[in-house]
Amino acid sequence: MRFYAERPLRVAWQLLADVLVIGWAWLVVTFAQAAQNLIDQLQGPAGALTSAGQTVRDAFAGAARTASGIPLVGDDLAKALGVGTGAGDSLAAAGRRQAQLIDTVGLWAAVAIVAFAAVPVVLLWLYVRLRYARTAGSAVTARARDLDLLALRALAHQPTRQLLRVAGDPAGAWRRDDTAVVRELATLELRALGLRAPRG
Repeated sequence: MRFYAERPLRVAWQLLADVLVIGWAWLVVTFAQAAQNLIDQLQGPAGALTSAGQTVRDAFAGAARTASGIPLVGDDLAKALGVGTGAGDSLAAAGRRQAQLIDTVGLWAAVAIVAFAAVPVVLLWLYVRLRYARTAGSAVTARARDLDLLALRALAHQPTRQLLRVAGDPAGAWRRDDTAVVRELATLELRALGLRAPRG
């Protein structure tokens, strides 16, 4: 496989595309992290709710302990104050659940941003780059061994107007094994891939 062309202009375009895709992926990941941090800031009220619940629970628990020492009505009063302790626990638990929900939403929002904005671009880029690498690698191998195969690829892939510039009947010349036309057709295919013409 050959990942980059041999001609400077094509290499420059390939490098530019690589840099743009990497830059886009970095930008999307950075934006996703910023979005997650922004959503995580919503945990402030949840933290306040948890703290308030713990304060209420501690206050009622302390009052219940104090009340239990009162003669005659202490136990009943402590039980009544125990309801307030449970309410504080419920508030604290609600705050923790809210914080966990916000954390989960922030994480999945970041994942969704990356999945929808960066992953398709990176996958398309990888597909194009790997396809080019395979095609260019095969073309370089054929350039050293079999120009006839490259000429046939040119007949199948290159625009008709370019083929007619090589010869009035390029397919006929290829069938007749016209060496000069075969070489020109192979060169046409190699240039389309950003590769150098065959030597000799």
